[in-house]
Amino acid sequence: MDRVMYLFLLCFLATMSLIQGEDPYFFFTWNVTYGTLSPLGTPQQVILINNEFPGPNINSTSNNNLLVNVFNNLDEPLLFTWHGVQQRKNCWQDGVLGTNCPIPPGTNYTYHFQVKDQIGSYFYYPFTGLHKAAGGFGGLRINSRLLIPVPYDDPEDDYTVLIGDWYTQSHSALRKFLDSGRSLGRPQGVLINGKSAKGDGSDQPLFTMKPGKTYKYRICNVGIKDSLNFMIQNHPMKLVEVEGSHVVQINYDSLDVHVGQCFGVLVTADKEPKDYYMIATTRFTNTILKGIGIIRYTNGNGRASPEIPKAPIGWAWSLNQFRSFRWNLTASAARPNPQGSYHYGQINITRTVKLINSVSRGNNKLRYALNGVSHVDTDTPVKLAEYFGIPDKVFKYDSISDNPSPNVETSVSVQPNVIKFKFRTFIEIIFENHEKTTQVYNLDGYAFFAVAIEPGTWSPDKRKNYNVLDAISRHTIQVFPKCWAAIMLSFDNAGMWNLRSEHAENRYLGQQLYISVVSPERSLNDEYNIPENCIICGAVKGLPKPAPNT
Repeated sequence: MDRVMYLFLLCFLATMSLIQGEDPYFFFTWNVTYGTLSPLGTPQQVILINNEFPGPNINSTSNNNLLVNVFNNLDEPLLFTWHGVQQRKNCWQDGVLGTNCPIPPGTNYTYHFQVKDQIGSYFYYPFTGLHKAAGGFGGLRINSRLLIPVPYDDPEDDYTVLIGDWYTQSHSALRKFLDSGRSLGRPQGVLINGKSAKGDGSDQPLFTMKPGKTYKYRICNVGIKDSLNFMIQNHPMKLVEVEGSHVVQINYDSLDVHVGQCFGVLVTADKEPKDYYMIATTRFTNTILKGIGIIRYTNGNGRASPEIPKAPIGWAWSLNQFRSFRWNLTASAARPNPQGSYHYGQINITRTVKLINSVSRGNNKLRYALNGVSHVDTDTPVKLAEYFGIPDKVFKYDSISDNPSPNVETSVSVQPNVIKFKFRTFIEIIFENHEKTTQVYNLDGYAFFAVAIEPGTWSPDKRKNYNVLDAISRHTIQVFPKCWAAIMLSFDNAGMWNLRSEHAENRYLGQQLYISVVSPERSLNDEYNIPENCIICGAVKGLPKPAPNT
């Protein structure tokens, strides 16, 4: 789409939204390029959006329509995924390789999606290759509508804090490591909003606070592999939101933020007016890395104390913190669909799927798998193959078992991993981690109830330990070493949805799958039609489009 047609589209949609009384439209134009910066002091190639690193914040409100026109000026195909946005009835905009053909270099594509029935703290990032290791990520917040109260007073300001581990090698060099059978190894540092302060008094503040005022900080781990502990020197953080759910409000001195997770906290500027450090520290690693940033009181006079508190040790502390999170059932907010599903403990489970992660190093090739299958992306996105009626030419459904055998970890097959779930069934998914490293999973298209994490292996009698009253509705779950985690949800959002490891190395090398949820009605009430501007590639190129949903 050229720029003239794009501007015409903007005017047309804005006019129609006013005429039809639709929810508001907001338009963004992104120029995605390479640039050279030195986040850790060494010049390196990074990915910029409109010359910004990290990318620009998207500030929206529940039910807003967002149009993001992405001009890909990289030398490789590109996709953006909107991490945590459920894309109701609209997996076409999810921006992952199983649903979308990448945007070719030198061209543009306009994402069009609605942040339907959601509030909370999220982010976006490039999904293709290891582009995320070069940047291209940014904050995405969804505010509550003015008519819906939130369970705390309006803050003085609202800040986005993007923390993450960082490599000084380019994304293409890191990808070559993985393609050659090697692991990424340790990162070289930790960034906070694309920077790491020197701590010598020369640093400019990332944020400022007025004395006596309360601020909201949205903290997201946008990194590649490491869980991070986050704290603000001498300032307790009152947790108020986790990935779109208001929670029972508790003060924490620090929070473990695993890869892909976001927390919303309130911080009051009631300490001595001077500078303070915010600190992000790697967890569960032999070598401890720290990133620091400055918060400055507006009337402050004095450097931050060099005494930086240490992060907790071990994953048991992190598990106990997870168990302390509780959903605020009295708060007004967008509820999970279908309405009433927050009584999840009273819904009959129709299917249980256990997923066991494993790693293989056969033939000098490193691969990660779920239930013995290491997913590989195909030239034809699996959603397009399904939509055009040729799935058998691209992939095979249900190549893994719901209840894998104990020896599933001994052999790995490399193929597309797609499973089918019946529309509007209530399903329990168990993640079992036999490895020595913490795993983190994300499910696109949904929020689920994270009902349990426990040591050992799962069995049906473990359900007696589930939190069936006020577990948080969220889209990520961590699984500690030699532990299992259980989630429950209703699969009421038709489409093709990615379930993946949030560790970039694991995902790139196969620790992911796609869940096909098909509405038998082929109705627009359940799933939108393929967009007119959808990029077509692979085996479906040139095929006639199927009859549209009505």
